Amino acid sequence: MKLTHIDKEGKATMVDVSEKPLTAREAVAAGSVSMKKETLRLISGNRIAKGNVFETARLAGIMAAKKTPELIPLCHQLNLTSVSVDFRIDKKKNAILIKAVARCTGQTGVEMEALTAVSAAALTIYDMCKAVDKGMIISDVMLMEKRGGKSGVWKRVKDGTKAQRDKGTK
Repeated sequence: MKLTHIDKEGKATMVDVSEKPLTAREAVAAGSVSMKKETLRLISGNRIAKGNVFETARLAGIMAAKKTPELIPLCHQLNLTSVSVDFRIDKKKNAILIKAVARCTGQTGVEMEALTAVSAAALTIYDMCKAVDKGMIISDVMLMEKRGGKSGVWKRVKDGTKAQRDKGTK
């Protein structure tokens, strides 16, 4: 495999996607923020002084996905058709699980947009709650699934150690 963002002289380059056809693209990313039990209780009860943690983090994630090419130097600017950010509380692990889905019809994938949405949502949770819990841990930010384009469907296997690819499947 060769690196696509490095030219033959070793210089960073943006991949030319002008010859690629427009296809429906989708990427799903996930991550988590672990915290003290009391912090999770405060968030769940909407009792964090800075406001509604979930809605603020959701908006931060959506906004960040839209700004991905401004943050990641070689990302293409995409016309996103949808970005969603959702949360699930895991009481056993004292964690908030984050899931982002990004979609577009374009010539390149939306993996970076989904990953950026998860990352910004996690950072926003940390920022809003750091006054009560500086020990929170942001972890497990990863691509879970992608669809579209020549490479087809890619899904992370449940145990997280392997991936599967169904070439050409849309």
